[in-house]
Amino acid sequence: MGFDTVLVANRGEIAVRVIRTLKAMGIRSVAVYSDADANARHVAEADVAVRIGPPPARDSYLNIAAVVDAAVRTGAQAVHPGYGFLSENADFASALASAGLTFIGPPTTAIQTMGDKIAAKATVSEFGVPVVPGIARPGLTDAELIAAAEEVGYPVLVKPSAGGGGKGMRLVERAADLPAALTSARRESAAAFGDDTLFLERFVLRPRHIEVQVLADTYGNVVHLGERECSLQRRHQKVVEEAPSPLLDATTRARIGAAACDTARSVDYTGAGTVEFIVSADKPEEFFFMEMNTRLQVEHPVTEMVTGWDLVEWQVRIAAGEKLTATQSDITLHGHAIEARIYAEDPARGFLPTGGDVLTQVEPKGPGVRVDSGLSAGMVVGSQYDPMLAKVIAHAADRPAALRALDRALADTAVLGVVTNVEFARFLLTDPDVVAGRLDTGLLDRRAGDFVAAPPSDEHFIAAAAYRWLRLWPAPGADLWQVPSGWRVGAAAPVSVRLRAGERTDHVYITGTPADAAARIEDDENHSLQAHLADGRLVLTLDGVRTEYAVASAEHQIWLHGAGTTAVLEEVREAPVRPDDAHSGDAELTSPMPGSVVAVGVDDGVDVQTGAMIVTVEAMKMEHALTAPVDGVVELLVAVGDQVKVGQPLARIKANTKG
Repeated sequence: MGFDTVLVANRGEIAVRVIRTLKAMGIRSVAVYSDADANARHVAEADVAVRIGPPPARDSYLNIAAVVDAAVRTGAQAVHPGYGFLSENADFASALASAGLTFIGPPTTAIQTMGDKIAAKATVSEFGVPVVPGIARPGLTDAELIAAAEEVGYPVLVKPSAGGGGKGMRLVERAADLPAALTSARRESAAAFGDDTLFLERFVLRPRHIEVQVLADTYGNVVHLGERECSLQRRHQKVVEEAPSPLLDATTRARIGAAACDTARSVDYTGAGTVEFIVSADKPEEFFFMEMNTRLQVEHPVTEMVTGWDLVEWQVRIAAGEKLTATQSDITLHGHAIEARIYAEDPARGFLPTGGDVLTQVEPKGPGVRVDSGLSAGMVVGSQYDPMLAKVIAHAADRPAALRALDRALADTAVLGVVTNVEFARFLLTDPDVVAGRLDTGLLDRRAGDFVAAPPSDEHFIAAAAYRWLRLWPAPGADLWQVPSGWRVGAAAPVSVRLRAGERTDHVYITGTPADAAARIEDDENHSLQAHLADGRLVLTLDGVRTEYAVASAEHQIWLHGAGTTAVLEEVREAPVRPDDAHSGDAELTSPMPGSVVAVGVDDGVDVQTGAMIVTVEAMKMEHALTAPVDGVVELLVAVGDQVKVGQPLARIKANTKG
């Protein structure tokens, strides 16, 4: 049995990645999209695309009826869920079966069992899989949990049976703190998941997150494809992953792989799945089952690169009834692979979500480098969906070489128009503990506060000014008076460009021609300059040093990427020269991220005091409240429910004047 048409029930980079394999297999691909994704890359690359609803995920990508209907209407025999959205939704798998469609994933019973952490621990324990010491059964009361904690041993981790992402989890180091922790954990769990069931586990000191990739067919064959180290996380969200783990030796690798295969057998698993373990950095020979993800993982490319297996291909083959063609002894690991996730977020501003129009993108190339991306020029990165945009993966003969290769690849990665975490990922790769492989799940959060974004250099200021200057040049044969060379009878009159980046605002003055010019910043010395634009790139030779930049501009912003750095500069108007035009102390509040207005704290036209909450913006489940920086009268420019962009004015405050 085989499939000739498969619907991909997802979006972004995973949809693009699945479509790539379907094309290689000669299978017709069907994409689904919301109104926000009408011009998205996965829509363009699929053979057929079906609109399934408005932007909110609940009305489109999470709308089971709409997805099933799209599959039926387009003649799909199977549906690949990707990850996230409906990938671990048993009701979705059942709905597909009812419609006569194949779910490219495990049986619904496996999804249900592994979706309940208490049931999952009990099930795998019966197969001899080690679990974290603790107490886990339905309906545990606070009194039972408190009594059990002494036997489990402090510190303990309070965990909700439902859900994930760290919600409802509490680390408790002293018995006196446990009752209050249970109360707050139940409250948060009930609010987040509609279920306040809790259980206890011993907290593993210096924990590492290591997961094992498994494949299982419908004939009872189960194999593992090695492990992945996923300890570099920020608030339980993975950022950098690698395969194999630098912690495990060959013996432990074989043991943890066998435990993962037993986990799959415990629920009659089929397809691709990932078994997650918690491992102490101090005792790597001890590992404990944490949970099983009944789907493909974001970080699956590192496994593909060290094994040579296409996991999506084998998901499709197994779902179509094929038998695995390899035994465990046939699967070997070659070299080392490391992946960095590219997020639309600003690490220099507390990792606030960002967004904007993708003006152009720069992707690395070369041996051992892979990019999984959902980006394309012209698309809009908004706040409706997950902020992950792409993944950059590097493979090399060993771990040090892979780290270097990934750093070089990230140096050649940029999304002009959207602020990303690329620079932070490079900062993380150079951390001494990361280089040495001394990892744990708290390392990234401990290092995050040390990151400082590099400010644009003098060369960036000159490059941005040169780009603006070159765009002023008319076509050949134009009136000489229109040529911005600065030529005058007597002294030259340079073209002046005023630019701002962060706290720095400077003039750049340029005279001459693109082939022979002089540039200076404010009253500094002149620099020799040659510059020209070619195919959307700025080629700049400054004092004899040639640099090529990817360059784009929009709304007075100039984006540059070259020599391993990305800079954003804003062209600003000249400062006022009349006294009555000078800054009056008034304030304008602008949105720090794309999102929606979820609260307005004051009425239009009222007097406010410094510190008063004016507007709250929410994006990607993160709220940011903007407060009044001065006393004055507020003018509201938005209302609750409005969608806003980065930098969009939300309110103005006319400062109170005394005199």
